[in-house]
Amino acid sequence: MEKNDEYNINYEYICRYIRRTIKENHGLLRQMEEFAAEHDIPISQPETMRFIEVLVKGAKAEKVLEIGAAIGYSAISMAMCGCHVTTIERDEKMIKLLFENIKKSGLKDRIDVRQGDAAVLLPQTEGSYDLIFLDAAKGQYLDLLPHCLRLLKSRGLLVSDNILYKGMVATDELAVRRKITIIRRLRKYLKELCGRAELSTAIIPIGDGIALSYKN
Repeated sequence: MEKNDEYNINYEYICRYIRRTIKENHGLLRQMEEFAAEHDIPISQPETMRFIEVLVKGAKAEKVLEIGAAIGYSAISMAMCGCHVTTIERDEKMIKLLFENIKKSGLKDRIDVRQGDAAVLLPQTEGSYDLIFLDAAKGQYLDLLPHCLRLLKSRGLLVSDNILYKGMVATDELAVRRKITIIRRLRKYLKELCGRAELSTAIIPIGDGIALSYKN
């Protein structure tokens, strides 16, 4: 399996089977997948990305906010579904690759990039979004949630990625000492997410775990 698969919580045979059902990407997206694997850059896994694409299309989302762009793989994939994506990325090394990939994709008119820390940028952000894809630093999720909910339209979807964090959030048996703080914060985030009266949330065990929340 590829390097990014260390973030997959499912059995290897399940991942292999699911991926055989997904049409392989070609062109730029395939190049980005190979680049990410070669340089050990985490990007959304095929089954996760396909799930998000179905959500974007099913919800007929016109405006999407992504928090955590990396090299632009998920932003470009979502924009290909016909929506407009505003994406936030703070890593300067990733920003250069992000702009290069957006240019190659020919989707510059559908993707806006905001460079900086989401914790700083989100409080300054106005407007509303049909879908928000939260894929930032996992320890920040809880702090970013109020801003995500403010920006999410009624009947909108919040997708939180890597929510089970290599399975460590689900059981202490897998927990690594240096990851304890992140694990605890993700557990608090899930408790808050599942307890909010205005949200209906489902935790889905694909990729590294996804929390899908519907805002009433």
